[in-house]
Amino acid sequence: MAVTVIGLLRFGVSLIFGITVSVLFAGIELTKKNRLVTGLLCVIFLFVQTASWWLLGLDLTSKLYPLIIHLPLIVIFSLYYKRPWLISVVSVLSGYLCCQAPRWFGFLAGAALDSRLADHIFYIASVFLAYYFLKRYVAGSVRQLMEKSTKSCLFLGGVPLFYYLFDYVTAIYTDVLYSGTEWAVQFMPSTISVFYFVFVILYYAETQKQASLQREKDMLDAQFRLAQTEFASLRQLQQNAASYRHDMRHHFAFLQGLASKEHIEGIKEYLRTAQSDMDAITPTRFCENETVNLILSAFATKAKQGSILLTVDAKLPNELPFSDTELCSLLSNAMENAIHACEQIPDSNKRIIRLRMYSKNNKLCIDLHNSYQIEPIFHQGLPISQEQGHGFGTKSIAHIVEKHGGVFQFSVKDGWFIFQATA
Repeated sequence: MAVTVIGLLRFGVSLIFGITVSVLFAGIELTKKNRLVTGLLCVIFLFVQTASWWLLGLDLTSKLYPLIIHLPLIVIFSLYYKRPWLISVVSVLSGYLCCQAPRWFGFLAGAALDSRLADHIFYIASVFLAYYFLKRYVAGSVRQLMEKSTKSCLFLGGVPLFYYLFDYVTAIYTDVLYSGTEWAVQFMPSTISVFYFVFVILYYAETQKQASLQREKDMLDAQFRLAQTEFASLRQLQQNAASYRHDMRHHFAFLQGLASKEHIEGIKEYLRTAQSDMDAITPTRFCENETVNLILSAFATKAKQGSILLTVDAKLPNELPFSDTELCSLLSNAMENAIHACEQIPDSNKRIIRLRMYSKNNKLCIDLHNSYQIEPIFHQGLPISQEQGHGFGTKSIAHIVEKHGGVFQFSVKDGWFIFQATA
C-alpha cells in the first residue's frame, strides 16, 4: 500500500517538476500573478492526470501524456504568457528531459537497496535538488541561448526533441528499448555524439566571432583615445595663440625699440617671424563652433601639405549635440579618409575635397565629397580597406552617428566618394 501511495505521489511531483522547470526555461516572468497562474495550472493538470489514471489506467495515461499535458502546456505558454512558439516547445521538451536525472538516481537507489519504495523516495528527493540546481545555475543560461537566435534555440532543442521521441517510441508506446534491439540501444549515444560535435563547431565559430568583435572594440577604443589626445593638442595650440595675442604689447615694445634705432631690416625680419608663428598656432575660423574650427584648421594644414584643394562651407552654432571628443573623432576620421584617398591620386590638380556642414533642427548635417583614385569596396554599407590596420575609422563614424540616433550613408557618384550624415 505504501509503495502505491508513494508511487502516485511520485507521478504528481514529476508533473509539477516538469511544469515549473518548463516555466523557468520559457522565461516567464515570476510575478505574483504568474506564480498564482502557474500554481493553478499545476492543480488543473494534476486533476486531469489523476482523472485519466482513474478512468483509463496508468499505461494509457502515459501514452496520452503528450496530448493531455505537453501540448496544452505549449499552447498556454504561447497564447497566455505570449512566449514564442519555438521557445514554448523547446521549454516543454527540455523540462521533460530534466526528469531523466532524478529518474536515474531513483533507479540506482532502488537497485542498490532492492526496493521499489526506495526508488520512489530517492526520485522525489532528487527532484527537489534538481529544481534548485536548475533554477540557480542553468535556467538563466538556457533562456539567454533560446532568446539569442532561432538557430541557437533549434540547436538547444535538438537533444530534448530526440530524447522525447526516442523515449516515447522505444519505452512508452513499445518495449523496443528493453528488448535489447540494437538500433534502440545505439540511438541516443549516436545522437548525443552528433550534437556534441555540432556544438564544438558552433562554439568555435562563436568564439572566433567574439574575438573579432573584441579586436574591433579595442581598435575603436584606441581611435577614441587618439582623438582625445589630438583634441588636447589642438586645445593647447588654441591656448598658445591666446598667450601670443596676450603678449602683443611686448612685441610692440620691441618693434618700437627697433624703430627708434631705425633698424628697418630688423623690423621686417621680426614681423616675418611673428607672422609665421601666428599662422602656425592660430586656427582658421570656419564657423562659430570653436571645436570644429580647431579640427578643420588642423586638416586644412594637412590638405595643403598634400597639395589637396580643400573647400569648406560650415555654418554651425557654438553648441552641438556632441561632446568635443566625439566631434573630433567623427570629423577627424572623415577628413583623414578623404585626405588619404586624395593622396593616392598622381595628378595633384585632381585632389579635391569639398566639405559642407550645417545645423538643422538641432541636428549636425555633414556632406563630404572627395575625389579618389582607387574604387572603394563596400560591405554592409561601409567602405572597407584592404590595408592592414585600416577600416576602423568608418566603423567609428557609424558608431558615433548611431549613438546619437542619426543616419549616415557612404556612396560613390560621378567620380566622387560621398559621406553624408545627420545626427
